[in-house]
Amino acid sequence: MNPQGNRPSREPARRAAGRRSRPKDELGRRGERAAALYLTTRLGWTILDRNWRCAEGELDIVAFDGRRHVVCEVKTRSSALYGAPVEAVTALKAARLRRLAGRWAERHGAQAAGIRIDVIGLVSDGSDGFTIDHVREVC
Repeated sequence: MNPQGNRPSREPARRAAGRRSRPKDELGRRGERAAALYLTTRLGWTILDRNWRCAEGELDIVAFDGRRHVVCEVKTRSSALYGAPVEAVTALKAARLRRLAGRWAERHGAQAAGIRIDVIGLVSDGSDGFTIDHVREVC
């Protein structure tokens, strides 16, 4: 009990516990690293931004493919049991990505109309690797 006769708050302990990395979050981070590595080493692209944020949301990866800017939404799953990761990008999500790409373009002096939106779906192979499905120009 504290001097006021109340029980001490457990809120700080809950917040600290909430900061621990959940397996799903770690899988997502590993997937984003694998996607960035795929783009740079296998495709030769340049990563311009990772986890770019504004008030309206976040872009996972913004890259340059040698001709144009590309926003890459990364979806990572531990298995394809519930469908392919790329299927998680709905028309609503694609429209949101298009708006966020416009915000990124405004802040970086790029032409929003020239930005392509891709989705990179990764499924864990059970070890440290992933199978990668790259869908170009989703919107």
